[in-house]
Amino acid sequence: MTELVTFGETMLRLSPAHGERLETARELEARAGGAESNVAVGAARLGVEAAWVSKLPDSPLGRRIVSELRSHGVQTGVSWADPETTRLGTYYLETGGDPRGTSVIYDRADAAITTVTPEELPTDVFESAERFHTTGITPALSEAAAETTRTLLRAAGEAGVTRSFDLNYRAKLWSPEDARKAYEELFAEIDLLFAPYRDARSVLGRDGEAIEVAHGLAAEFDFETVVVTRGTEGAIALRDGEVHQQKVFEAETFDAIGTGDAFVAGFLANRLRGGGVADALEWAAATAALKRTIGGDLAVVTPEEVEAVVDGAGGIGR
Repeated sequence: MTELVTFGETMLRLSPAHGERLETARELEARAGGAESNVAVGAARLGVEAAWVSKLPDSPLGRRIVSELRSHGVQTGVSWADPETTRLGTYYLETGGDPRGTSVIYDRADAAITTVTPEELPTDVFESAERFHTTGITPALSEAAAETTRTLLRAAGEAGVTRSFDLNYRAKLWSPEDARKAYEELFAEIDLLFAPYRDARSVLGRDGEAIEVAHGLAAEFDFETVVVTRGTEGAIALRDGEVHQQKVFEAETFDAIGTGDAFVAGFLANRLRGGGVADALEWAAATAALKRTIGGDLAVVTPEEVEAVVDGAGGIGR
């Protein structure tokens, strides 16, 4: 049985040691990283039967991605592509403190995911699934990936699966205008929307405070639930006309990459365990805080650690 299915691109993350420059590094650390697989791993670590479906090159690098995800309990449904004509996308992460900050270089041209079609993926996973999740990164990769995203969202809906979507806008992939058009074409197939406040304003053109943004999106697109994240100001969720608010949990940041995906994983995991929206928001914030203390994209956490953060234990407070 699969409770949560995710779909999207996973890349190989290559990064020098903290503080070191790419141009002088002698060694690079390799890890798997992708928004939807990050969510699947986080949810699996929290006790959810999670699966990730995608397309990868049939190469050592493609198999490495599968191996890493499976090591965290994620089931994988992969369409294997010819490594002579496709490749695995990579990204290089250089981490530095202020004022230099962190920089990312993407190298994803001709990635296998850009040629994906719905027929290549195991859509029978929806037969037992309760939730399906994807993000706004995937439809930005290619027309084929966009069409597959639409088809899978529609198939999940027809199977009675609750569908969630994280805007996850990436300026390096497309313009705000193109992203807005693509997002709004998908909104009819989405039940739960995760929207960073900055993206709701800059991409969707929403004005007002986060609560007003959530009400406006829910009213216009008939979402069952809207979650608006506001960085250090916490998050709000709107469902059935009721607004829930959640502050962030303090955390010492070692690696912030994947924090938003950890938030989504915590929210979905709690909802799959029967929690209400307020409890799910709390789990989301706690999982995100824990992720900030962990290197790599993945939230390698346990339910006990999340509960400890929620309860104010483990040296981490609200």
